[in-house]
Amino acid sequence: MSRRLLILCYFYPPLAGGGVHRVLSFTRYLPRHGWSCTVVCAGERDYWVVDPSLLERVRPDTEVVRVSGGSGLSAWLALRRRGSSGTGRRSGRVFGALRRLSDFWLLPDSYAGWSRRAARTAERLAASGRFDAVLSSSPPDSVHLAALALSRRRRLPWVADFRDPWIGLHFRQPPTPWHRARQTAFERSVIEGADVVLAASRAHADDMGVEAGVRARRVVHLPNGFEPFDAGADVGGVAPESALAHDAASSGATMPVADEPDDEHRDGFYRMVFTGTLSQMDAAGQWMDALHDVLAARPEARRRIRAQIAGPYDVQYEDRAIALGLKGIVTFTGPLSHAESRALQRGADLLLLWKPGYGRTMVPGKTYEYLDAGRPVLALVPREDEAGALVRRAGGTVVDPADRPAIVAAMGAMYDGWREGGRSPSRRPEWLDSFTRETLAGRLAAVLDETVENRS
Repeated sequence: MSRRLLILCYFYPPLAGGGVHRVLSFTRYLPRHGWSCTVVCAGERDYWVVDPSLLERVRPDTEVVRVSGGSGLSAWLALRRRGSSGTGRRSGRVFGALRRLSDFWLLPDSYAGWSRRAARTAERLAASGRFDAVLSSSPPDSVHLAALALSRRRRLPWVADFRDPWIGLHFRQPPTPWHRARQTAFERSVIEGADVVLAASRAHADDMGVEAGVRARRVVHLPNGFEPFDAGADVGGVAPESALAHDAASSGATMPVADEPDDEHRDGFYRMVFTGTLSQMDAAGQWMDALHDVLAARPEARRRIRAQIAGPYDVQYEDRAIALGLKGIVTFTGPLSHAESRALQRGADLLLLWKPGYGRTMVPGKTYEYLDAGRPVLALVPREDEAGALVRRAGGTVVDPADRPAIVAAMGAMYDGWREGGRSPSRRPEWLDSFTRETLAGRLAAVLDETVENRS
């Protein structure tokens, strides 16, 4: 039986960033399980980072309906373009001030205007009666309010997908008690109204609705996952997963990664790599402080260690690197295509993982990509962190971001091991196969089927 899913989300190619890949994978793989997709998303220029290459991974049979403008971010970008053509680099202080203003005046978030526009577009589409269910994916959280209204009017089964917890409550401090009450009421209405709530981390699934004092009808933990590196794009941008010939149920075994870096990565440098957006992450600054200490103890390492921050970033981090004497050692590339980022991961001697300080319930998608690369990982996260547990399970190193001496010791030991023994072989944990995007889309399809059948 063929069914159609209406997806409401802000982030979809060519917009880039970690939030894009989850929904993109839904639309790539759900059709294999009988679910065609229509996506209502933002305009092609409505984010500060884009990756046009991701459009190649959108299936030709995916209906994409773009709703441009309406968000505080799109308005800021329109003003910014008048004075500058650059993207992927911004002032964290300026953006932080704008964020605080929006927290006061725009509820539940600065995308509320866009979500109202998207709701009207979704309503027109749903009037045809061709949809069997609706799925909304946040952030931004306002997209869930649009889906809630649509689900009620059209009596459509609704799945609310939380990539992160409710931003206005759990990641930011509401400016007044009134704002807290409003945000709590918004979150409660979504959790109560959805047929199923998806959470990208186990910690969030366990905490779902606790602060709002409400219990969801059904909560499903659906991790972020990853696309296998060797997944080339065939017709429709969908690669066969049959290339993976590993037992997903195996224990902690690892397997060699076939694609070793070419000679350009064997150039005598010890390469540290971070991929992704660098913003609101104190641990990155603590890593720079620790790197400064490593170099002070090993002066010759200044000629050998190179660290690359690959992705959009707040300029304050670049300023800090310069102040610490790390110019030429730590470089900031700005945004790269997703394929380029994945290649950097595989070429690294050490992959760096950190998260925002408020991100206890976050397991970034890059965590799974790092493990797929098979390279050593240093995670600067609290010891009980869920992402850290995955890194440890794969044989990586986890250090509390507040423990500067421990960070120095860990990086120093890894560098010394490389200097004495050369590049370590790449090894990928076999259990990672259960986290491929295609596998997780199959789990989502089963949830959708059950939800529709329960409504009938």
